[in-house]
Amino acid sequence: MKNSLRFFVIPVAFLMVGVSLGAQAALHTEKVQYKHGDTDLVGYLAYDDGIEGKRPGVLVVQEWWGLNDYVKKRADVLAREGYIAFALDMYGGGKTTNHPKQALEWATYIRRNRQVGRERFLAGYELLKNHKMAESNAIAAIGYCFGGYIVLSAAQEGIDLRGVVSFHGALPDDRVEPNTIKAKILVCHGAEDATVKQEQVLRFVDNLRYAKADWQFIVYSGAKHGFTNPAADSHGISVLGYNSDADTRSWKAMLTFFQEIFGK
Repeated sequence: MKNSLRFFVIPVAFLMVGVSLGAQAALHTEKVQYKHGDTDLVGYLAYDDGIEGKRPGVLVVQEWWGLNDYVKKRADVLAREGYIAFALDMYGGGKTTNHPKQALEWATYIRRNRQVGRERFLAGYELLKNHKMAESNAIAAIGYCFGGYIVLSAAQEGIDLRGVVSFHGALPDDRVEPNTIKAKILVCHGAEDATVKQEQVLRFVDNLRYAKADWQFIVYSGAKHGFTNPAADSHGISVLGYNSDADTRSWKAMLTFFQEIFGK
């Protein structure tokens, strides 16, 4: 598998933005071109140029809409928090869509072809891990909706991550052997998420208990699927909805979780 993961970084563009973090800081962002086999991938990297030295890295995995502005903005906020963030490309070409039918097709392909999904996640993981600004032994991953499923699956497969955070993500059904999971797990779930059945939640938690994983599962009242995305309601899909309280609370829970796993 290692030989199948070829990647390279091409800084295409960067944006310098002044922010106040006790000193004049600069947000550096760039488009990153890399590969999975013969597939061209286009990710998005962000870090604070005003911070000296290496820092923990966070992979950000997209919703089923693709590598859009929403996931890039999340990477920017993580960079301002002192991390190096990489929004990786699960579909290829950095493509995006606003059409549910197309999004479902792309996401379903990755979920059904699990080896492809694993290798594309690992391509982004290796890129971030080996970046000059990243602490190679301090990598976490967060994911939204489809991306939540991807990061939880990565944890279940034993990929060497400090932790993973799923926001309104689908829940894998896998039952893995005890001590397989290395990452600590935080799941931020909406109480009104109609895309995830209660029996799926119970089975997922039971599987984590069997695996002897270190996990937290937080449920937010009134929150539908997609509760972190302010644009969730714009798609006209009844099961989707933004919830500002759940968005704020889940982000704070993630930051506390990061302080625990990274020690800073």
